[in-house]
Amino acid sequence: QVQLVESGGGLVQAGGSLRLSCAASGPTFSGVMGWFRQAPGKEREFVAAINWRGWTIRYADSVKGRFTISRDNAKNTVALQMNSLKPEDTAVYYCAARSQVVATTPSAYNYWGQGTQVTVSS
Repeated sequence: QVQLVESGGGLVQAGGSLRLSCAASGPTFSGVMGWFRQAPGKEREFVAAINWRGWTIRYADSVKGRFTISRDNAKNTVALQMNSLKPEDTAVYYCAARSQVVATTPSAYNYWGQGTQVTVSS
């Protein structure tokens, strides 16, 4: 069983930056790790994902060029660097993990963190 714990959310002005981090408990997790977000009244949506060796990285079109996902396998962590933040990036951000290839649908992921709030003011 993999447990995921996010950190790094907060309040930032539009144009600012935040860095989210997610730590996986237990043995080194060699699967895919990703980030999703959910705004009030909206469905959970894919943000970014990265495979074990970092050879496969996917981003949602809405964050390409602004967000960067990375992982440190020695520390069993994945990070999401968010730059040029916009009010529409406001959401609860969730870390997720799955065993196989990179996927963009929430139902494909087996493990989830509790979420961290990101609020971008205009």
